Amino acid sequence: MFADECWWVTGASSGIGAALARALASRGASVVLSGRNARALEAVARECGDALVLPFEATDFDAVPGVAERAWSWKGRVHALVNNAGVSQRSLAIETSFTVYRTLIAIDLLAPIALTQAVLPHMVRAGGGRIVAMASVAGFFGAPLRSAYSAAKHGLVGYHDAVRAENEHLGIQVHVLAPGSVRTNVSRNALIADGSVRGVSDAAIDDGMPAAAAAEDMLAAIAEGRREFVLATGMERELVTLRRRDPEALFEQMSAVVRAGYAQSMTADTGKG
Repeated sequence: MFADECWWVTGASSGIGAALARALASRGASVVLSGRNARALEAVARECGDALVLPFEATDFDAVPGVAERAWSWKGRVHALVNNAGVSQRSLAIETSFTVYRTLIAIDLLAPIALTQAVLPHMVRAGGGRIVAMASVAGFFGAPLRSAYSAAKHGLVGYHDAVRAENEHLGIQVHVLAPGSVRTNVSRNALIADGSVRGVSDAAIDDGMPAAAAAEDMLAAIAEGRREFVLATGMERELVTLRRRDPEALFEQMSAVVRAGYAQSMTADTGKG
């Protein structure tokens, strides 16, 4: 697989998206690269050989059908859509403006739903395809300082699980990828309580898996046909397991982390509440 296929990757200008695009291109795939930063997308495209730069605003829902048509017509088919674009959060729910919730739900949940809804009928008519959702370990438990992000990622998992159930017999393969800490700008670009950008990273992210290594593991899981793949180690993986095995123990552990000062330690570096 991958070779001679057309893969559409959103959020492809940096981080996991860019790493996936490069890894796909190295396997002989043609790649459609989407995001907001056209210049950054062009830079990634120069490393990917056969690439189409297709910038658009993910929350411009009225434009999505037309964008999907352009992506599909480039090679006459999109074999796989990777819903990777997203933004994270670092703020307590009680302090967070509702506009932050609207922004994150729009980017992290409604945007991938809109794109999937636009592409899915084409894939079914073509006899099959792949939908790849970039979830998170935070999509399986409520992560402190990430209430909006966790809500969106929980919804992303549920939506893609339902799409899989409805369309697998029609040749649609759905893969939900749930990374833990990967070394990207996800924390630096996260929104804080007032909707501004955090501007600093986390130690956990800085010590995380390199994006290129994460991309290789993700593509291996897809090639194996994994419907769900949790790409995390240590405590992050244990929390996902605990949520399924002993939810009460997980809830107590999360509360204890906050009582021990987790929120204060995470917000201290920003100089903002």
